[in-house]
Amino acid sequence: MDQKKMELLERSSIVFMKYGLKSVTMDDLCREIGVSKKTIYKYFEDKNDLVLSIIQFKLEMDKQICETCTTGATNAIDELVNISRFVIEQFANMNPSVFFDLKKHYPVAWKHMHDHKWEFVLNNIRDNIIRGKEENLYRDNLNPEIISRYYVSGMDNIMDGEVYPYPEFKTEEILTEVLRFHIRGLANDNGINYLKEHFNREINE
Repeated sequence: MDQKKMELLERSSIVFMKYGLKSVTMDDLCREIGVSKKTIYKYFEDKNDLVLSIIQFKLEMDKQICETCTTGATNAIDELVNISRFVIEQFANMNPSVFFDLKKHYPVAWKHMHDHKWEFVLNNIRDNIIRGKEENLYRDNLNPEIISRYYVSGMDNIMDGEVYPYPEFKTEEILTEVLRFHIRGLANDNGINYLKEHFNREINE
């Protein structure tokens, strides 16, 4: 990808994540990132094209980082913790209206995100559960198909402003709490002991 286009995607995504999609006009965006509309329209047809390009860019980055976390992790718990931390970091400063705006006003981009969630994320969670069972860190009576679908479907609730109204509930806090709950539900005694050792090492480092 062209370096300038990638830079525009990164900088534009920061603005949209902070203020929401619908409320930010192209004029607002240009002022925020310090470029002319001519520059934006050199790379993107319109706001719809820009939003779609940001989503596609972010999802591809998500895949690459998750795959790196998977191959570089010592075990299933490390993999899950590393991926979750990446997700939490990405959503920490996100305006909750982004998902509402995306679903209502940008259906093509929303479908990309929906498909990513129900294909890549679902497979990733299912494979992590299978790995954890094989490593004797997760309970052996878990059903990977059921748990992975339960987890992915729950992501919609996390981003629902009615279930977790902002600013009473911060996205970072919700995701952190869900991670703890999820790992505790998966782990057997070996997994829980490893998890405690893992965080103790981090505290002492």
